[in-house]
Amino acid sequence: MPVPAALIRPLGRGNFRLHASNAAFDRLKLSPAGVDAPIELLRAIERASQHPDEAQEFSCQLGDGPAARDLRGSIGPLPTESGDDDGLFLLTLIDRTQEMMTERNLRRELVSDSLTGLPNRAGFEELVEQRAMVEGGGTDHAILLLDLARFSRINEHIGPMAGDELIITVARRLKSSLRSGDILARTGGDEFAISSRIAGGRADVREMARRIRGCFDHPFRIGELKVSVDCALGCAIQPAADTDVADQIRHAQIALKRAKQTDRIEIYEPEAAMLSDNRFGLETELRNAIEEDRLHLAFQPLIELSSGRVAGFEALARWDNSSGHSVSPTEFIPIAEDSGLIVPLGQWAIGKAAAVLAEWDRQNGGAVVDCYFSVNVSAIQLLRDDIAGVVRQALEKQGIGGERLMIELTESAIIGDPDLALSVLSELKALDARVAMDDFGTGYSNLAYLQRLPIDVLKIDRSFVEHMVDDRDKVAIVRTIQSLAEVLGMRTTAEGVETADQARLLSALGCDFGQGFLFARPMESAAALDYWRQSLVRPIF
Repeated sequence: MPVPAALIRPLGRGNFRLHASNAAFDRLKLSPAGVDAPIELLRAIERASQHPDEAQEFSCQLGDGPAARDLRGSIGPLPTESGDDDGLFLLTLIDRTQEMMTERNLRRELVSDSLTGLPNRAGFEELVEQRAMVEGGGTDHAILLLDLARFSRINEHIGPMAGDELIITVARRLKSSLRSGDILARTGGDEFAISSRIAGGRADVREMARRIRGCFDHPFRIGELKVSVDCALGCAIQPAADTDVADQIRHAQIALKRAKQTDRIEIYEPEAAMLSDNRFGLETELRNAIEEDRLHLAFQPLIELSSGRVAGFEALARWDNSSGHSVSPTEFIPIAEDSGLIVPLGQWAIGKAAAVLAEWDRQNGGAVVDCYFSVNVSAIQLLRDDIAGVVRQALEKQGIGGERLMIELTESAIIGDPDLALSVLSELKALDARVAMDDFGTGYSNLAYLQRLPIDVLKIDRSFVEHMVDDRDKVAIVRTIQSLAEVLGMRTTAEGVETADQARLLSALGCDFGQGFLFARPMESAAALDYWRQSLVRPIF
């Protein structure tokens, strides 16, 4: 296709006279006097006349609306045969309309959500920044993040197409609740963001959040279904002078995370950010500690109440950070669970426990130390990991029998997915490993499932042991758990035993094992091995 081209003579102030042109140029219908020419073209002609030795390049748009053309042009002097110029310039134009249209469409896709047509996160940030530039400061805004509760579960039940329709319907309902000038975006699969002007500080923010939450007071109709949906709301106040939108979104995300825990509308507090930063720092350091094997195990004895001997030890993860300070398990275990590090942490604990048992056997002259280690496995690891495979690998690597390891799972983890639990526990039993249900009595166990599960030990939660000597109700609960265990062919371990009276009462009720500060606090490996040896000579209880 011919390139539009013309010979022109500049007349000053950007105007020009047309000397010759091809048909492609004529179809553009540029006025010879330059009256209707784009300002970018006129400026290029003016520059060319002032600097005749230099070619001038420019971009411009010709016309308005759907018929507008995007052009890129070049203008330079036209030399004569003698090498001089006679004041004529060659103007060439390239039509970039299709290219620019493709670029604009791609840009639109980059900043838009294809399902709802709303801005995505990048588009949201861009729109909020553009508004701040137009307003020139002076107005505070609130950024609100909204997360649909249980959307993944709803999506599983109604199907992905209906789930998409639900998202679209939520977007429409949210849009109808906004005020003029508010910005709504879909920033994630089940997450929306809203930016709104506020004048009354936190009171305005809470009022806005209540109005948004009101969108979920009534069920959403999806085809023949009525779907009830709730949401969590986290907010951050963006001061007029603060133009860092990404930072404010991060603040709102911190508030949203807290809102999911409290089931309340939460507004960002700087203290929460400091806590979040500290948690992130601990998470990073914990990840490195696991990868570099810088954790260790502590061992708390499990005492057979009828004989006073050490039957085994519970292996507990302990961590001293890079500064040499001991980080409490109550601090780093929740971080590990939130971040997914609980899976490699659990794998490390199983492998390390097997390694310590093998080392004890070597220190015992090659004779097998007659005790087992109990290792905790989280519900998250149960769902995500091949626990039986991890145990098998640890046993084979260290050359020890499966009966030397006991895997502890909480009651809620087992009952949360009993079919999965049955499969995993059966695989563990095939390895001769033992299984304990931790914190028994604190959840809602289904006795029918409990009867099916290959569990060796029920661990009686410390809340029933505490003050049980003076509390008949607690004695009755422990007696019931003990009777249930006997009927199901299981043994029992009482946690949190702190007094001799508690130990004697538990023994009288038929409880098999006790664990607690009465016998010993968690100790290092060498001390634990000595403790076991001493129990062979003199019973602990």
